[in-house]
Amino acid sequence: MQARHHALDHWLAAADTALRTLSGGIQACRPTPAKGLTQPELDATEKRLVGGLMRVNHVGEVCAQALYEAQALTATAPESRRRMKQAAQEEVDHLAWTAERLEQLGDRPSLLNPLWFAGAFGIGLLAGRAGDGYSLGFLKETERQVEAHLAGHLDRLPEQDTMSRAIVRQMKIDEAAHADMADKAGAKDLPAPVKAVMKLAAKAMTTVAYRL
Repeated sequence: MQARHHALDHWLAAADTALRTLSGGIQACRPTPAKGLTQPELDATEKRLVGGLMRVNHVGEVCAQALYEAQALTATAPESRRRMKQAAQEEVDHLAWTAERLEQLGDRPSLLNPLWFAGAFGIGLLAGRAGDGYSLGFLKETERQVEAHLAGHLDRLPEQDTMSRAIVRQMKIDEAAHADMADKAGAKDLPAPVKAVMKLAAKAMTTVAYRL
């Protein structure tokens, strides 16, 4: 009976995370890296570019909340669950920072966020069911791919947009730290075909999210 209560508590926590993530009710624990920086002057083309990139980054954080919540649900070891929860909590800052930057740009989050969350949650459950080692491996590979993706954004963001660049730069640092944490915790290396599928899925998501 106690185990059932614990399971119910975990599912209720997951539902709460979904509601807060999709409603915009999440607040950062750390101040945005853009705090104190001057709002840049961007022309219409630059503004569309920055808005699209920050929307993609926001979607990535919506997916991170879903992935890590699902992986925490299916973790067998309490320590693995704690690591997933810790990573998710740190990603909350990214979610809030990108949402705030979108608002400053007069832009909006993706219209498909509920779909992104649901899909990522399902993937997280599958990763968790494979065992804690592979679940940590999935976390590590996800963060490595996100780190590379953020490096690409730094190459594309206008130089004068120091606000967006500061946010993306800190996100990149945090993602690298999460990957290192998973590696040290015993992450198993994923098969090459799985990594390739992850890259293809990420490419499809970012292409759609940039516009929608």
